[in-house]
Amino acid sequence: MRRRQARPCLGTQWAFAAVMVALLSGCTSVSLEQNLERVNAETAAFAGGPLSLARDPTEHMQRQQAATKLLRAPVGQPEAVQLALVNSPALQALLAQGWAQSADAAQAGRIANPVFSFERMVAGDSLELGRALSWGLLDVLTLPARHNMAQRGIEQAQLRLAGDVVDHLTQVRQAWVRAVAAQQLHHYAQQVLENAQASAELARRMQAVGNFNRLSRAREQAFYADAATRLAAAQHQATSSREVLVRWLGLDAAQAAMLQLPARLPDLPQQALAPAVVAATASKARLDIRLAQSALDEASKAQGIKQVTSLTDIELTARRNNHFDDAAGSRSTARGYEISVRLPIFDWGTMQRDAWNARTLAAAHQLEAALHAAGSGLRESYSAYRTAHDIARHYRDEVIPLRKVISDENQLRYNGMMIGVFELLADARDQVNTVMAAIDAEQQFWLADAALQAAVMGRPTSHNASLSITTTSAPSGGSAGH
Repeated sequence: MRRRQARPCLGTQWAFAAVMVALLSGCTSVSLEQNLERVNAETAAFAGGPLSLARDPTEHMQRQQAATKLLRAPVGQPEAVQLALVNSPALQALLAQGWAQSADAAQAGRIANPVFSFERMVAGDSLELGRALSWGLLDVLTLPARHNMAQRGIEQAQLRLAGDVVDHLTQVRQAWVRAVAAQQLHHYAQQVLENAQASAELARRMQAVGNFNRLSRAREQAFYADAATRLAAAQHQATSSREVLVRWLGLDAAQAAMLQLPARLPDLPQQALAPAVVAATASKARLDIRLAQSALDEASKAQGIKQVTSLTDIELTARRNNHFDDAAGSRSTARGYEISVRLPIFDWGTMQRDAWNARTLAAAHQLEAALHAAGSGLRESYSAYRTAHDIARHYRDEVIPLRKVISDENQLRYNGMMIGVFELLADARDQVNTVMAAIDAEQQFWLADAALQAAVMGRPTSHNASLSITTTSAPSGGSAGH
């Protein structure tokens, strides 16, 4: 009698436990909206616009319309970033992949589904039906810790996605700078070729009338040939840089034909960013340090769980068996439970615990390495940024004005018949070369600026402004007098 009275209580307990398991198993989850909200919060200031994932044809059409609207006017650097946000399939793939990684991390915080088994046994006139419901007891007991681990995993997936977005937009910014600079350099290479062509033609005519020797004419012709080669290279560089930008923006053939770039790079800022401002901004937003810290937290929690799960496992099974005896016309029901414990006889889980200890130790050292590298990388990026700014400003404020003074003086000397036309053409070539060097200096600055923005976010790029500034030479003389 005592056993029969205990049965309803036992059934109620199992029902309550099943309900609790069902409730707890759904406590770790993440949606696309939550993922995008977190990434947008991390990258709002850097991207200058929201990220969204197109999941149906209607949303895809809306994104195409937004891209077409942006392409109707010349695309500046901010517009290029916005164009990538609404149009780049590669960026859309990153968002979808980040959602998948967050969902995988959330899955680790859920309880495995219980296992139901059914058994039918016949022996003569007897029939026995057995039913059992099994689940891992340790899964339930370690659920809070695994939920915390899952939250750290979701956080890491979101931080990695934010970092990937920063990397992609940095590449867009730098590709835009290279495309516009290459377009400018191609324009000036055309001017150099026109100058060289005029000089070579004049030398040919002067040699024909005996006013120019063969060596001097050959020099002008050689310069013309070199200018033609440089123009071909500049034309290819302009095409190549533009196509790289097209790929980063994710433009199709029709959109690429619509793409218009500004005629020149933006003006230099009046003042370079102060080191204190850069350091203060970086300390609040570095993704690399926060990602390393989250990885350490997850490894520490996993290590605590593995101290138990590597040693044993416990499975709880609730059973109900019905026995039918047709010969005796009787029926009986047996209820109960069983607990299965994995005995640590052959394997005490030592290697598993050592592995997790090593992972935690590695995560701690990775965090320390990230902290050390963060300051060093930021200082290097800022040095490249400030150096490029100073060089570009020096070209703008000193070199270009001096070259203009030289050009004006040579024009006056030519008008006074103190120098010949070849000296004047040589001076024009020097002036164009100086302008091209100034364009290259501006390009290096804007590349360093994009790299510094990424470094502040904790995603340093491979371009740390290895400054390849073209130096200008002294004014070249002509081959013959007037």
